[in-house]
Amino acid sequence: MRLRRSRIIAMIMATVACAALNGCGGSDDKPGTSVDHVTYLTAFGAAGRDAFVWIAAEKGYLRSAGIDVRIQLGKAAGENLKALSSGQAQFAALDLTGAMIAAFGRQNSGFKDFRAVLAVHQHTLVSIMSEEGSGITSPKDLEGKTIAAAANGVNQLLFPGYAKLAGIDASKVKWVAVQPVQLGNTLASGKVDALSTFLIGRPTIEKATLQAHKKKVVVLPYSEYLPDLFGNAVIARTDLIKSKPGLVERFRGAMLKALEYTVAHPDEAGALLHAKQPATAADAASEEIKLMTPSVTATDGGSVVGAIDRARMARTITELQKIGLLRPGVTPEDVVDFDVM
Repeated sequence: MRLRRSRIIAMIMATVACAALNGCGGSDDKPGTSVDHVTYLTAFGAAGRDAFVWIAAEKGYLRSAGIDVRIQLGKAAGENLKALSSGQAQFAALDLTGAMIAAFGRQNSGFKDFRAVLAVHQHTLVSIMSEEGSGITSPKDLEGKTIAAAANGVNQLLFPGYAKLAGIDASKVKWVAVQPVQLGNTLASGKVDALSTFLIGRPTIEKATLQAHKKKVVVLPYSEYLPDLFGNAVIARTDLIKSKPGLVERFRGAMLKALEYTVAHPDEAGALLHAKQPATAADAASEEIKLMTPSVTATDGGSVVGAIDRARMARTITELQKIGLLRPGVTPEDVVDFDVM
């Protein structure tokens, strides 16, 4: 009797341990009684472009997929890759072009064990912004100036290629690292001449410059010289894709549904983001979502929401190789998991 009781207790303890380790077994293929626990990094703090993950959580899309998500605020492409590399997260949003340069650039030293599983922006949104009257009206005017950007972000990683095509002497430009939430105030305070962020961040940046000096901003988009690059994407660790493909597919499906809902209901998504992250203004988040919607829903080249086309990715790689930002030999399969996609 005592032996039987011991066996029963051992079985219960094993079951509890299994649940604690993200579900065990069957939850990989389809949601069941167990739940997979994952950590997700946003692309850039708590901006409107990242609102869809809070929609996924609050609308129950992830819960219905058998997933419990812990949302952490990300810091840009290079920093998010570091966090993914160290195992702090299983999924992350980031600028896919920046991740490619960090992983497959000429130095060939970045974290490579990731694949894109969901496209957020079909076009790069990277830009440089300055206050009106600053003397910066064209790319060449950036020489001798100081630009603020998030550390290890696509803005600085992609700049040498942008500078080459735009006729800028990159050695004459100084960069300073700034926390994402401080970009607008840093420009408005006059500590820097310009900043680099996404086009859709303009409402937040301009709000700060209008309050400080009643000045709007001048925008220089990278896409003027680099039109064929992707913007943000959701990526996953390759070991997770191999060990739990079902989990990755369920996560992608829930996030895609949330992304589609977000661009269809920008005001609701902005209000929810503000409720969860009070430092982010609801109106600025809503405006950012509206500005990014054309890039999310772009169908040029036959693309659909959330998808990355293999031929288009091949052209992206070639474009980055031509300006010396990617090493030879990189393939679309090195960047994207087309089976999950």
